[in-house]
Amino acid sequence: MLQALQDTCFPAAQTLRCPHGRVLDISQPRVMGILNLTPDSFFADSRVQSPDDLLPRAEAMLRAGATILDLGGYSSRPGAEHISADEEKRRLLPAVAAIKRAFPEAFVSVDTFRAGVAAEAVAAGADILNDISGGTLDADMLPTAGQLGVPYILMHMRGTPQTMTQHTQYEGDIVLELVRYFRDKLTELRRHGVTDVVLDPGFGFAKTPAQSHEVLRRLPELAVLGLPILAGLSRKSMVHKPLGLTPDAALTGTIAVNALALLNGARLLRVHDVAEAVQTIQLLSPTFPPASP
Repeated sequence: MLQALQDTCFPAAQTLRCPHGRVLDISQPRVMGILNLTPDSFFADSRVQSPDDLLPRAEAMLRAGATILDLGGYSSRPGAEHISADEEKRRLLPAVAAIKRAFPEAFVSVDTFRAGVAAEAVAAGADILNDISGGTLDADMLPTAGQLGVPYILMHMRGTPQTMTQHTQYEGDIVLELVRYFRDKLTELRRHGVTDVVLDPGFGFAKTPAQSHEVLRRLPELAVLGLPILAGLSRKSMVHKPLGLTPDAALTGTIAVNALALLNGARLLRVHDVAEAVQTIQLLSPTFPPASP
């Protein structure tokens, strides 16, 4: 099986080639700051309250050391309200354009599973597609990613944000299932011409806290696929539930699991708290501090 995976996987990447002629260096760990343009994201402090709130939040994250800003207009928390594509665009597209005007040096990722939203966001200046569904919720997403020539963050999830908590039963080894899922999706992405891919194990998506911790401990096993890994652990249930806390009290736990993710090979940290993530990287990788934006 290992030989088959090696024949299928992409070469290990040190850079992501973005549209608009930009290249993102990921030879060292980088931080992705979360900007939620939704009224119902699970961590209330991550919600951008108004258009006037957007640019100060973005600037603060960039000053703290974020390389990427991840914008989402559709909440993916368990049981989140389903909204139309038009509503998602209304929330997302003006924010992408505003950030690119104010901070042209920033890399912008858009958190969407809809191909039409993705295409318009890239036209507005977005650099990266972050798809929680791995193309399963919109058949046009993977072909669209190939046509756009944009780096693609491929996440593992079962079901939808509304149903994923019903899909936490795995017949076999959960990490082996992730490897097989990524192997098959990478074959499909290659067919559509997508060459720059980041893997996201989908912590908390169709996974219990215990399952998410197992995946985190075994993160090095995903290295067989030869691709950079994103860890999205910030303030999630796998952090706060075992401690009997709520998301707003889960910063210390988030720092701990982010450190473990870095030690286990993660190249990108998707976080609410940028300064703390940057400091964690600097302490664990003192010869490769994140570059200033």
